[in-house]
Amino acid sequence: MPFGCVTLGDKKDYNQPSEVTDRYDLGQVIKTEEFCEIFRAKEKTTGKLYTCKKFLKRDGRKVRKAAKNEIIILKMVKHPNILQLVDVYITRKEYFIFLELATGREVFDWILDQGYYSEKDTSNVIRQVLEAVAYLHSLKIVHRNLKLENLVYYNRLKNSKIVISDFHLAKLENGLIKEPCGTPEYLAPEVVGRQRYGRPVDCWAIGVIMYILLSGNPPFYEEADEDDYENHDKNLFRKILAGDYEFDPPYWDDISQAAKELVTRLMEVEQDQRITAEEAISHEWISGNAASDKNIKDGVCAQIEKNFARAKWKVGVDGRLRMGCLERIPSAPGRLCRTAPLLKGRTVELLLHNKLNGNSSCSCKSCVYVPEQHLASVYSLLNEGSEVTNRKNQILFWVNQHH
Repeated sequence: MPFGCVTLGDKKDYNQPSEVTDRYDLGQVIKTEEFCEIFRAKEKTTGKLYTCKKFLKRDGRKVRKAAKNEIIILKMVKHPNILQLVDVYITRKEYFIFLELATGREVFDWILDQGYYSEKDTSNVIRQVLEAVAYLHSLKIVHRNLKLENLVYYNRLKNSKIVISDFHLAKLENGLIKEPCGTPEYLAPEVVGRQRYGRPVDCWAIGVIMYILLSGNPPFYEEADEDDYENHDKNLFRKILAGDYEFDPPYWDDISQAAKELVTRLMEVEQDQRITAEEAISHEWISGNAASDKNIKDGVCAQIEKNFARAKWKVGVDGRLRMGCLERIPSAPGRLCRTAPLLKGRTVELLLHNKLNGNSSCSCKSCVYVPEQHLASVYSLLNEGSEVTNRKNQILFWVNQHH
């Protein structure tokens, strides 16, 4: 099927809105995401159903960038476990991206509906994800937002395949990547620590997914009051940076040693030592007979319902991270770089490297961006481990001068 318009450069060769409506019937909005609205679309000549993602250009530069990025990446890929791009239209006001329609359920829903669920079922899911990710990595594409919500069954048939969706954060790895991006509970240590990173972040996320599918629990999770996201993220990031997770009983008592070993290799803190997707496919738990066929459904489902059914975890992730985009994870002298929470909202720049001495610029690029409403928390963190002390008045003065 030809693409309606694929020109993303400076040439203003726009489609007319009528080109979209002449070819497709767009139904009601079935889902609203941070950057786009999602419709179910029917092609008028064939009656075939597709998914349509509509991005409004007026919603800002980040939305336009996300749309362009998703188009560029999806045009590059063709794999059975990746939702395929079908058509693209770019008008003066919108981007329309038409994709294959996946009619199956999310993995969680599928598990809850099964009468029998074992490691072998999880192994089958993880194998398909690894094969898709190994393919992406062969093209030097980093997905950067792998999570359970982005894994769905293609249809409702018994042996349906798994497909990966949502590529607006994917990136070509032309050298190591600097900007932090992702969903907190799936972030790799190198992203949290604001190191340069690349394809290994996807393997870490697959390890998190595997951990959840085998136990019903996330490996890194902090209970927090409804509005206390600062402490939630601070403690969560501490644990991720330290690789502080356990195979807690009784949830892991019936899980094979081979499964635990693969999780450990996928969630290796040092990215240079982390197993690759291609290597993981050859692991005995994926390609051999090491995955147990013992029914673990009752234990896993009980924990899924406890941790996820209320959608508290998923809402906390997507609501705070705007579909997984981090603005910036703080970095500063002392312990702040490893303990600071993810800070959102209107931001101001604190020149902590210069100890807030009134300078308005910093050449070291170690500045920290902090919303005004979080200054008290930052001050508390500084006093925990930084050499910067008794600086509250200077912080407030700086904010007033630069806001």
